[in-house]
Amino acid sequence: MSDAVGRRTIKVLIADDQPLVRRGLALILTPDPAFEVVGEAGDGAQAVDLAHRLRPDVVVMDIRMPVLDGVAATGRLARELPGCRVLALSTFDMDEYVVAALRAGAYGFLPKDISPEELVAAVRVVHTGEAAVAPRLLTRLISTYVRTPHRPEPPVAHTGELTPRELEVWRLMATGLDNTGIAGAMDISLSTVKNHITNVFGKLGVRDRAQAVIAAYETGLVEVGGGRNSVP
Repeated sequence: MSDAVGRRTIKVLIADDQPLVRRGLALILTPDPAFEVVGEAGDGAQAVDLAHRLRPDVVVMDIRMPVLDGVAATGRLARELPGCRVLALSTFDMDEYVVAALRAGAYGFLPKDISPEELVAAVRVVHTGEAAVAPRLLTRLISTYVRTPHRPEPPVAHTGELTPRELEVWRLMATGLDNTGIAGAMDISLSTVKNHITNVFGKLGVRDRAQAVIAAYETGLVEVGGGRNSVP
């Protein structure tokens, strides 16, 4: 099926344990010919099962659900259906479970009090493979719930392979700057920033901006508090 300009419709699966929420989200998306709501799930296990059967492009996933929560369901989808992109939903915009969902493979998250326009825009962004999280909100969220751990294995594999420029781009990304802000801070072009970010993702073994920012906190590249690499 295609929309008015000939592009394939974005197939969306909605997962939430509250029927009214599911219906409300569906009613926001269905009037737009760019979207096709292919199914609704009441828990994470059902969401994974339906995703395997219906092969949606995007799953709008509530974080806290019975049977299998949204974090575990997101992890399974990331492993089993990597082409299916998860947009996490949370009742609160500051929720430690959201960080867990981003770490598990969600492409973005939204609080449930968003506007219909914001939902539509976020589903479109996630479908393109970009992270649908405002950089400042992402940094504030992660800095609240992620701390440098004492872990037997490093959270990312190849931090030592980053060039000084790539390391600086990664650090600025983790402090909440978007690509334009990074370009201004480093006095380089936007296309150069994008190239550096692609290299950072590849060398760290992360998929997107959200996972790169999480890794920056987990490795101690940035910390909450004082100092050059800190985030206020």
